[in-house]
Amino acid sequence: MKLYSDQALAKILDKEIFHLIGQVADEMGVECYVVGGYVRDIFLERPSNDIDVVVVGSGIEVASALKKRLGRRAHLSVFKNFGTAQVKMGNEEIEFVGARKESYSHDSRKPIVENGTLEDDQNRRDFTINAMAICLNKSRFGQLVDPFNGIADLEDGIIATPLDPEVTFSDDPLRMMRCIRFATQLNFQIEPETFDALGRMAERIRIVSGERIEVELNKIMMAPHPSKGFVDLLRSGLLHIILPELAALDIVEQRNGRAHKNNFYHTLEVLENAAQQGAGLWLRWACLLHDVGKPRSKRWDAAVGWTFHNHNMIGAKMVPAIFRRLKLPMGAEMKYVQKLVDLHMRPQAVADEEVTDSAVRRLLNDAGDDIDDLMLLCEADITSKNETKKKMFLENFRLVREKLTDLKEKDYKRLLQPVIDGNEIMALFNLRPSREVGVLKQYLKDAVLDNKVENEREPLMSLLLEKAAQMGLKTN
Repeated sequence: MKLYSDQALAKILDKEIFHLIGQVADEMGVECYVVGGYVRDIFLERPSNDIDVVVVGSGIEVASALKKRLGRRAHLSVFKNFGTAQVKMGNEEIEFVGARKESYSHDSRKPIVENGTLEDDQNRRDFTINAMAICLNKSRFGQLVDPFNGIADLEDGIIATPLDPEVTFSDDPLRMMRCIRFATQLNFQIEPETFDALGRMAERIRIVSGERIEVELNKIMMAPHPSKGFVDLLRSGLLHIILPELAALDIVEQRNGRAHKNNFYHTLEVLENAAQQGAGLWLRWACLLHDVGKPRSKRWDAAVGWTFHNHNMIGAKMVPAIFRRLKLPMGAEMKYVQKLVDLHMRPQAVADEEVTDSAVRRLLNDAGDDIDDLMLLCEADITSKNETKKKMFLENFRLVREKLTDLKEKDYKRLLQPVIDGNEIMALFNLRPSREVGVLKQYLKDAVLDNKVENEREPLMSLLLEKAAQMGLKTN
């Protein structure tokens, strides 16, 4: 991380828009500062187009005057209820707000807001690294105002609150999620006093809406190393409140000298493996929830030890309730995650024995277009420390992938769907939709998937007539 002098910061801010903001503020006789994440990202050398400007006065008035100066080059949006305004120019969005101080009631995240000084405004910021400000007025252009030594915390890789962390988190409990999110995204450590306050104030997260928690969880999920965030969520006690099904995996039970692995840390290994392979958001969610059914399925069997039979099916049934509670989308995204959780044991079962065409056909039929994501999840799920065993699993998965590639190249959708469909079966035997139709359809599908006959009309019709006769059905 680079340290910049005020002169260097002035050079970094040497853009027309910043000088225009300063000129407008000077003409109106008010102080103005670029603040928060934009300033932080200058020091972290990260690109950012979202600019927050604090005015010691009316942010809306400065934004309106700036819009007049820019004319058609810019678009102005005013949000009077929030006392803010936004000016859009090209790729840049500048949010204007008046400096303010805030006070909170215990049962709400919505503050009582009053006009304040720059010091008041910096005091209300969530973390020291987000509480820095750079002056835009001409006489002090580029001057850094850093009352809480956020620069030092950036250098040291520390997340800390400007004021008492317990008060900071009590006032706005969402800041606890943001604390862990920033630490995860930036690969920073949470300052010990701040982390201790997370534990003491964790229960306050219950007043935060699922939608706001979802946003922070998804940002943690998409960080380069998301497992770091979930460890902090667990250690702070927040995970037990927002995602208790995942926290329940953090247990190792022993009986007769035999213990099962800690499935929480195994899950994080799987998530991390998938993240390193470039997995998208919903595949990462599938990784996070793939073993969530294990606590409910866990049994002790004296002959074989600990078992988790059908944990994939149990976990898949848990997914909708988790998505609903966290306000995650209940449409295609939820169904995709549920499907992968349900199927995540299948490729391993296929690879455990001889990799047969029939097993691979069935796997591809059930997974459909999500087969590549399912295979990535299953390969990420190989976390054994036994290198010989791990190598064997990966080799077997390679064979599965080869057969899958061959099937996909031959147009698996056409190959795996019998050419005789349910409508034709009903017409042939004068049936209405019924159990008999389902039995006959499945009989033909099994024959195709098991490669007993070619997926062609003549051999399938012979099978169909034979099966129908056994069921006492006759053609028209």
